[in-house]
Amino acid sequence: MLPQAPNLEENYEIKLILNPDLVLDPASHAPTPALLSAFSSSPTPTKMSIQFLDDSDKTIYGAGWSPRIRRTEGKPGFELTYKKRYPITAGNVNEALRAANTDGFDASDTKYEAQVEWGYKSMTLSVSRDKKVPGGEVSSLVLPDAEAAREMLREEAPGKFKNFGGEEGWGIRALERVRVYGPVLAGRFAGTWGEAGVKISLEIWPVMIKDEGRFEYIVEVSFKAANRAKASPLREQLIAMLEGKGWLCPRDSLKTQLIMDNY
Repeated sequence: MLPQAPNLEENYEIKLILNPDLVLDPASHAPTPALLSAFSSSPTPTKMSIQFLDDSDKTIYGAGWSPRIRRTEGKPGFELTYKKRYPITAGNVNEALRAANTDGFDASDTKYEAQVEWGYKSMTLSVSRDKKVPGGEVSSLVLPDAEAAREMLREEAPGKFKNFGGEEGWGIRALERVRVYGPVLAGRFAGTWGEAGVKISLEIWPVMIKDEGRFEYIVEVSFKAANRAKASPLREQLIAMLEGKGWLCPRDSLKTQLIMDNY
């Protein structure tokens, strides 16, 4: 039997949630001057329109996958992402990487990115493949309807999604029944933080809460690091700063789950 290929090499993204009542203007839901100043952020966001695709039983999401289509202001075409998530227990990243390897995600395929999403309480390993599809005006944020989105995702589906779990055609069959979850029109503010000038992304996602007829505003501050040794001390410093200002929500981001539950 051939030896197993090495695991994917992961990078890190720290994601922390802020209290929207304290960092957003109550009328416009834009970042307060204090928040923008804390991260040397531009007051003008880059707009993004995002939608997720699954059937009404959430078959794809239940299998750990999350196919998404996004348009970003100023960028041509559509950005497709096929993301597979693996839970990380007690900080054991290697165990999650081994689980991904068992599913065929290993270092021999450089088209997939392995990233540890590290929140306030937990870590998740995401293995994702991005595709770009031309179409539409650069200035437009309009996303395709369910039929067009379904076809787009089927045409671009990578093999590991198509044949997940050793079941040939699994992903293609799953996409036959999908509908749109979303879209969500979000904003991203670019900034920097700390003496080292760490690149910060500040995102605001207004998610509709269908049973209450209101929007919940998810405010997320994040940064990326090449490895755990670099990510860990910066994460601790950022948490301390946010707690000092009283802005931090002591919980993890559940954007995707919230969208899947309400659209």
